[in-house]
Amino acid sequence: MKRDFVSVIFLAILCAIFATPVFSQTATVKGVCKDAQGNPVSDAQVVWHNNENGRTFNLKTNKKGEYFSLGIEPGKYTVTLSKDGKVLDSVKDFPVSIDEMTLDFDLKKSQEQAVQDTAKKQGLTPEQVKQMQEQQAKAEQYNANIKAINEKLKAATAATQANPPNYDAAIASLNEASQMAPNEDLVWFRLGGVYLDSAKAQTDPAEKTKRYTDAYNDLQKAIELKKNAMKSAPAGNAQGAAQGGKPPAQGGASDDARMAAYYDNFAAVAARVGKSEEASNAYKQAAALDPAHAGQYYYNLGAVLTNSNMSNDVNIRKQAVEAFDKAIAVDPNRADAYYWKAQNLVGMATTDSSGKMAVPDGTAESYQKYLELQPTGPHAEEAKSMLAALNATVQTSYGTKKTPPKKK
Repeated sequence: MKRDFVSVIFLAILCAIFATPVFSQTATVKGVCKDAQGNPVSDAQVVWHNNENGRTFNLKTNKKGEYFSLGIEPGKYTVTLSKDGKVLDSVKDFPVSIDEMTLDFDLKKSQEQAVQDTAKKQGLTPEQVKQMQEQQAKAEQYNANIKAINEKLKAATAATQANPPNYDAAIASLNEASQMAPNEDLVWFRLGGVYLDSAKAQTDPAEKTKRYTDAYNDLQKAIELKKNAMKSAPAGNAQGAAQGGKPPAQGGASDDARMAAYYDNFAAVAARVGKSEEASNAYKQAAALDPAHAGQYYYNLGAVLTNSNMSNDVNIRKQAVEAFDKAIAVDPNRADAYYWKAQNLVGMATTDSSGKMAVPDGTAESYQKYLELQPTGPHAEEAKSMLAALNATVQTSYGTKKTPPKKK
């Protein structure tokens, strides 16, 4: 019995002897983590990865940016500081012995060291490297916003294409996009366009006026931003897709077509808020920038001049006729342009001493051309009546010729 007791004591001593070295083979690690401004990096992950056996220790910083852990095995470690899934800094082959080890992370010092290393490697000055890094950071931030902005633009498109259109939802999405990218002309163009369309659907006069005013301001902002972007863009830098949602690169020939569309919408809303002269100038700008679609812009110009001429000003009538003539020159098959040209010419009619009405040359021919192109069009009866009043023969080609093709 005594012998067994002695054996137990002996085994206990042996266990104590061999257990002590095992405990002594671990170390304590600690450190403080600071960002580039010297503030604590709290709630961050500090991962210690043993390069020799692959074992990983996951630690976390407190509110003061501190971390601490017992029981770290000796060896060489790769230590990584990260937060919200983004790696902030890392140290490779950090040696850990059986002592207490301290490894601090100071992002300001790390960034400065990285600048020095990059400058030395690339043969640049530290100032040049900093400028490159700043530009890269701006580009990364811009690209990070692209996805979110695209989603807002897509949501706005879906809202306007709904049946019936949900203009308020579209406006909300585009307002959010404008806050994310306040210098993107496309966002303001889209926002102004939705305000313009939504105003047409309003029944309350005050709300209608407010939305037209918002559209005017937003489209004006889009034009100014686009002008500035085109001035600063390098030559030959092609424009990106306009309607895909992605804020495009600036520069290139297609910028003119984009700007023409901006002027077109701006002119439409300027006319509705009583700024006829601005509308006229905007349509002329659009036509000059985008000759391929100048016919539509000149037709719109003629329509604005016609509708705004409440005092039957002869000079405005002449300007309208000139605009319709330019629209016809681009597209000789544009029937409505002939009709409204004739209407403005009638507006310039005079009467002689006998009371007989005299109209400018080309009036009857314009009505007749309209009937030739659209013999059963929406203004056909009015055109026939005017020709009868002018004692002109109603000449149409319907029944004898094929209907001319519609404008594509």
